[in-house]
Amino acid sequence: MFPQFTWSVPNERGEIYLTFDDGPTPGVTEWVLDVLKCAGAKATFFCIGHNAERYPWLIARMVREGHAVGNHTYSHVAGYGKSAESYVRDVLLAAPLLQQTRLFRPPYGRMTMPQVRALQALGYEVVLWSRLSMDYSCRVSPWDVFCFSTEGVRSGDVLAFHDSYKTEVKLRYALPRALQLLRERGFSFAPLPVPLVRTVGSEMVGSGIAGLRSPVVAEAGVWQGVKRRER
Repeated sequence: MFPQFTWSVPNERGEIYLTFDDGPTPGVTEWVLDVLKCAGAKATFFCIGHNAERYPWLIARMVREGHAVGNHTYSHVAGYGKSAESYVRDVLLAAPLLQQTRLFRPPYGRMTMPQVRALQALGYEVVLWSRLSMDYSCRVSPWDVFCFSTEGVRSGDVLAFHDSYKTEVKLRYALPRALQLLRERGFSFAPLPVPLVRTVGSEMVGSGIAGLRSPVVAEAGVWQGVKRRER
């Protein structure tokens, strides 16, 4: 049986779900929180445990301002080449630093089937995305990031950004403009709810779901012919 992934959260309220990976990052995460506050927007931050350990006040601010926190492993570990046991150990190491959240996103969008099953057996919701901003890519411009995060957006979409130094320049350009445009289109911005109403992965990525028989490759085909990530 294929596992259930959360790619989007269907609703009729016009809600979409901004997500930010790889933080908290001093300077960048504070700026993101400031922008969200000015826009009256809520989001979900998939945080690296090591960063949360170093900057706990940023996690506290996220929670205080009504955002959700997700687990992005303790050490940003890639699923490939790791046993399910060692992978889960890294996730659980981050858990007490991240409000014991049950929202989980795998680094690089990749994990193996045994890792998926092990985490879901512990009650974790594996959250991917339906819209990828590509803000981490050296091949796209700030304008491209803005376009990727606004074109064709529908109610229930999960938008993926990164609050990291690597993405800062593009994020500072694209995020405020995307918030303004999407708000003008009638959307609102909410943290991911728990429990989640999921869409099945194969509905979102088409042929990219073929990787389910061994490693799960989440990003294949998500954005207009963009085939691979370049981290």
